[in-house]
Amino acid sequence: MVVEQTLLVVKPDGVGRQLTGRILARFEEKGFQIKNITSFNFTIEKAQEFYAPHRDKAFFNDLVKFISSGLVVACIVEGTNALISVRLMIGATKSFEAAPGTIRGDFGIGLTDNVIHASDSYESFIKESRVIFDRIT
Repeated sequence: MVVEQTLLVVKPDGVGRQLTGRILARFEEKGFQIKNITSFNFTIEKAQEFYAPHRDKAFFNDLVKFISSGLVVACIVEGTNALISVRLMIGATKSFEAAPGTIRGDFGIGLTDNVIHASDSYESFIKESRVIFDRIT
C-alpha cells in the first residue's frame, strides 16, 4: 500500500458548469482525502508556467487561453496509489474518447474543455503544485 499525493484542477468549464462538488465528491467517495484546496484565476504567465511541458506542442496556446479563461479549483489529493488511481478515474484526455463512468467521459466535452486536470507523475505533481501553491503541503 503506497500513500501518495497528486494535484487536481477543476478547469473553468467544470467550475462554470457547477460540477466542482460532484467531481471532488467522487474522489472522497473513493477514499481519497483533500489535503489542500484553493480557487483562483490563472494569469497568462502562470498558465504558461503550468503547461510548460507542452510549450512546443500545437495546442499549447489553446491550453493557456482556456485554463486562464475563468475560475479554477485546485486541490492536493492523498490516498493509496493516488497517482494512477486518479488518472484512471478522470479518463482519457480527449473527452470524446473517455470511457463512461470516468469524470471526463461523464462531464467533458472536448480536448481542452475536459473539466479536470490531474498530474501524470510525481515529478509533474511537484512542479505543478509549486506553480499553484508556491509550496508543497
